[in-house]
Amino acid sequence: MKPVEADAVADERWPVSAKGVLAWDGRVVVLRNDRGEWELPGGRLEPSDASPQDALRREIGEELGLDAEIGTLLDSWIYDVEGKRVLIVTYACTASRPAVLSHSDEHTEVGLLTPAELADAPIPDGYLRSIESVAGE
Repeated sequence: MKPVEADAVADERWPVSAKGVLAWDGRVVVLRNDRGEWELPGGRLEPSDASPQDALRREIGEELGLDAEIGTLLDSWIYDVEGKRVLIVTYACTASRPAVLSHSDEHTEVGLLTPAELADAPIPDGYLRSIESVAGE
């Protein structure tokens, strides 16, 4: 299999964002973005990322200060973010739970919420599907 060129995964015409479902004791890590929505940790693929999993590992490190293990692919879907279509891919993740969960300045808040608490919260449906698929395991 031929490797994908770095520019092919960082094409501005079709951004890709890798997100992770990271949970402890029935609660999922979510971050509040500047649009007031909860979202899963993760972010856009950069030219230096070898894969979506590498991008997600990097992003979880940047956003939460955690060293995550990236597991199985859960879902992929298209999200319209302020008029721009983004391909979202979600993965199950694991990491050691820190004594204090902190976040970078990319987000306004970090939460450790149950799927029931997120059901009525401002969060895209695609994230909820991924959360529910992990919660059902």
